[in-house]
Amino acid sequence: MTHLSLRLRILLFFVLMALGGMAIVALALVAGYRSALTDGVSSGFTLAAVIAGFGLLGLATAVWFLFDENVAKPIEKLAATLRVRAHAGVATPLDTHAARYLGDLAPAADAVTTQLDTTTLDAAELVAIETEALSDEKNRLTALLSEIPLAIVLIGPGHRIVLYDGQAATALVQIAPPRLNASIFEYFDKATVLAAHDELVKTDRETAFEATSAKGEVSFAARLKPLGAARGYMMLIDEAHSHLAPDAARPLTYDFDLLTASGPSDLMQLPMDRVPFVVFDSETTGLLPHIDEIIQLGAVRVLRGEIVPGEEINRFVNPGRPIPPASTKVHHITDDMVADAPPLQAVATEFNHFARDAVIVAHNAPFDMAFLHRRSKDFDLSWKHPILDTVLLSAVLFGTTENHTLDALCARLAVTIPDHLRHTALGDAQATAEVLCRMVPMLKSRGFDTLQKVIEQCQKHGRLLEDLN
Repeated sequence: MTHLSLRLRILLFFVLMALGGMAIVALALVAGYRSALTDGVSSGFTLAAVIAGFGLLGLATAVWFLFDENVAKPIEKLAATLRVRAHAGVATPLDTHAARYLGDLAPAADAVTTQLDTTTLDAAELVAIETEALSDEKNRLTALLSEIPLAIVLIGPGHRIVLYDGQAATALVQIAPPRLNASIFEYFDKATVLAAHDELVKTDRETAFEATSAKGEVSFAARLKPLGAARGYMMLIDEAHSHLAPDAARPLTYDFDLLTASGPSDLMQLPMDRVPFVVFDSETTGLLPHIDEIIQLGAVRVLRGEIVPGEEINRFVNPGRPIPPASTKVHHITDDMVADAPPLQAVATEFNHFARDAVIVAHNAPFDMAFLHRRSKDFDLSWKHPILDTVLLSAVLFGTTENHTLDALCARLAVTIPDHLRHTALGDAQATAEVLCRMVPMLKSRGFDTLQKVIEQCQKHGRLLEDLN
């Protein structure tokens, strides 16, 4: 019966168009006939044509509006909700009221996705059990490595970092922010490392050398150690250089898939789930990028669709000028909080290194990037990274008529921003990154599976950012 009801509604739609068209034509003929009696046949035909033309145009507009509001938009919204539930793993309720004229479509879709959710939960339970076992193994490995008085960096066959422990992080950060999949040559002199690596390959034995930073300002006593049949090698750094307290936590940061993956090639052709992202946000003295200054910058890294724990930037910036009280009311950052902070050049340089070989992502990216571009020549920094904007990604996935604020996106994708982190650079960057991670599989399901395809779709909605800014 519901099926018949939907078909009957569509039939009535066309009947309305037919009857409306007939009524308009009849009205035009009557008016034209009356005009012909008084002003001549030519005038009558003209009047009839004008009335019929504008009447049919008005009817088409009215019918389109009804169809758009009651069929097209509900279908678009229903499809977006189903993609959220299927690919982002969020149990968003279907808006059955908006889809009330679609017959049994919404209830049927709800039944299917509910069944899929149940099946997914069952599978998730099994995964959780295995994950817990793996977590125990990781904790045991972490505890074991914590007893080793060395900083450890595992390096893949392409000389890219696959794992580092807390001690290594404190050593690497003296040169630049530590990053998975970063080339080891970004931290240490390439010629020196390659010479030690050649010796390692030749002898298949541990090789000691002096690891000097690329610019020569920092030096470590280090060793390269072979991994036997495994690919890659291990770098061990003397603990004396790591500046980590003996009883401090020494977490591991790793992605063993990087042992078999090649380094970044053409980012534009990479599948979206393999693209490295750096998601950032900034707080400023005001809303005018050509006048105002950054006072806080936060960033996190996303690899293989997941936020990398521990790889983040959270810096206050001294703007060299007072922060307006109106701005402080929004982000709660005061002059005292930034008084001892570094200038923008130091923080921008750190962020530039942090974002190397990655796609930069932000919510309303043109606003935040404008502050960095304005000082790029002064700081001798290049911002040639591909840019993605979650405002535009939202438009691609949910349509231009939806709300695309960060709060709206978080609500739609079940991302929670703790109140104390809202309107902080790191808090908003973390929320934007979580939103991005939920969007990537949704984009892939729409056929936008490479960075190039996603950027092409975003460019179709560029007007949104123009209106926003």
